Amino acid sequence: MSATTQAPEPAKFRLDLGALAPFMALAVLMVAGYFVNTRFLDADNLSNVAARSAFIATIAVGQTLVITAGGLDLSVGSMAAFVSGVTILFLNSGAFADPTVMIGAAMVLALGLGSLCGLVNGLTTTLGGIEPFIVTLGTMGIFRSLTTWIAQGGSIVIKSPDLRADYRPVYFGAWLGVPIPVYVLLAVTLAGAFILYRTAYGRHVMAVGSNEEVARYSGVNVSRVRTLTYVLQGLCVATAVIIYIPRLGSTTSTTGLLWELNAITAVVVGGTRLKGGVGRVFGTLAGALILEAIGNIMVLSNFVSEYLIGAVQGAIIVIAMLAQRGLSRGR
Repeated sequence: MSATTQAPEPAKFRLDLGALAPFMALAVLMVAGYFVNTRFLDADNLSNVAARSAFIATIAVGQTLVITAGGLDLSVGSMAAFVSGVTILFLNSGAFADPTVMIGAAMVLALGLGSLCGLVNGLTTTLGGIEPFIVTLGTMGIFRSLTTWIAQGGSIVIKSPDLRADYRPVYFGAWLGVPIPVYVLLAVTLAGAFILYRTAYGRHVMAVGSNEEVARYSGVNVSRVRTLTYVLQGLCVATAVIIYIPRLGSTTSTTGLLWELNAITAVVVGGTRLKGGVGRVFGTLAGALILEAIGNIMVLSNFVSEYLIGAVQGAIIVIAMLAQRGLSRGR
């Protein structure tokens, strides 16, 4: 008695348009930018675009983790202003005579303060049982007001010219022709991708964002998972501050204004689902580059006023949400 065995059907290849869309859009934008102004694809201009996008992209990586877990952080711009203000005040304190030690200590302070701000957001959201929109809207006002207070309504400037000169290479320096902020951004992106895609914690983040109750019944500590995403967000904000301070050498109460909109837009354009459960770190990087490239093209062209960059970015996030809804219905 012979039995015929049937070979298993090969797995069907499915093209994930949601993951590819931001990179396709970035490629189209590069071509469009060249036709608008041939200088757009110059190495110096592209290097400038990448360096300028480092602030928002770094923050957006943390925002990706927060949103994937079903949260939201509207306080990142105000947090950046507060952390940068305190960091510059520390730099002006002269606690260490060695400039290198002083700058290193200031960086550690920034990372610690950013983590603490994120922890406050996370614990208030999880232990307080308050919607993250409300919590971070409140802390956005708190951080902004604290910055205004410590700056006495003005600006906080690095006083020592020598210290400022020693700090400048963190933003203006380059290695092998690539700006230092780009290396920082790549490191943060790779770290974020590793956490989300290659660790048990990352799987818990996506599980919590997909279905909080199912994740809880599966033994996942939902509060701890969500709180840690806000701490990581604070670390990303602090990292962005570290490379932002040497750019201007000062901060004001308006520093980081609308960075929360830019970061959320980069996340959504990158394919991360705003309702949680799906996070695309590399897509977020592409989304941040798209936003900066659009602004750069607007500056290089005479078609649209550069003062309308905020309006264009606002339209982009609406269009991205509509595209996400269309793709989800098509599945």
